Amino acid sequence: MKKYRKVLVTGADGFIGSHLTEALIRRGYQVKAFTLYNSFNTWGWLDQCADDVKGKFEVFSGDIRDPYGVKEAMKDCDAVLHLAALIAIPYSYHSPETYVDTNIKGTLNVLQAARELNVSKVIHTSTSEVYGTARFVPITEDHPLQGQSPYSATKIGADQLALSFYRSFQMPVGVIRPFNTYGPRQSARAVIPTIITQIAAGYKEIKLGAISPTRDFNYVEDTVNGFIAMLESENGIGEEINIGSNYEISIGDTVKLIREIMNADIKIVSDEARIRPEKSEVERLWADNSKAERLLGWKPRYGGREGFARGLGHTIEWFTSAGHLAIYKADQYNL
Repeated sequence: MKKYRKVLVTGADGFIGSHLTEALIRRGYQVKAFTLYNSFNTWGWLDQCADDVKGKFEVFSGDIRDPYGVKEAMKDCDAVLHLAALIAIPYSYHSPETYVDTNIKGTLNVLQAARELNVSKVIHTSTSEVYGTARFVPITEDHPLQGQSPYSATKIGADQLALSFYRSFQMPVGVIRPFNTYGPRQSARAVIPTIITQIAAGYKEIKLGAISPTRDFNYVEDTVNGFIAMLESENGIGEEINIGSNYEISIGDTVKLIREIMNADIKIVSDEARIRPEKSEVERLWADNSKAERLLGWKPRYGGREGFARGLGHTIEWFTSAGHLAIYKADQYNL
């Protein structure tokens, strides 16, 4: 196991990034959190970080699309965990250029700065969406890549760019590929917070898109542990590694499980605005996580139906606690 002195986390103000920042600090790392610059000096979810990590990380406010700021942020760091990205699929339908700028050019900025500064390790964040609808299950890292949305197409491009720096310049970079992460702080654009917030707000009719597609959901603690395992392992360089629970469940059955946990009497209403174009919908995702176990020693702690229910319980508890539900607009469709 290798530990690094100081780690840069891009996208540290986001859902997974904020949890990862907290976990790294608790593990003894010096962390520089790269957050999106804004005139309000807000740090996203890091403004609500746990009490035991407050004041223990450095913040660099910038923009991943700006190569100068990215390089400045990276100067005193010896490892980079690159999570900054635009991830909402519906938003990518009408604003694809912003996804190219952020996901592809932003990744290039990280890679080029890391190369020039001789950073010891770069972990680039991918997504299960790069696989598209599964052609075989469970999905291994050898599965074909299919750009079924502008978002997934830009993530495929960013992944390949990262791997090209490994092959062309021997850069110590690996690609981590989380499947559908859920948990406290997730945006309501994702299906699990959408369901929970509508129920918690008292709605009896829950508006959703397609409910037949299946997903491999991962509690955020498992995803974060995957990042740390890849950071500390010597085996992930030049590799693409799935982080998934190896448990497949449909959106419809996910609603039933949440309804059961929340003891809610609801019915599902199909909302046309939430339905993806037919050929863009990813119908099936189910991760083969054997490579992560073999190379990184990582296994999910929230696997199977029991683990999923346990993770949902933690998530529901957070969303329904005082102050958190008020942050979300349950009556509106969040792109």
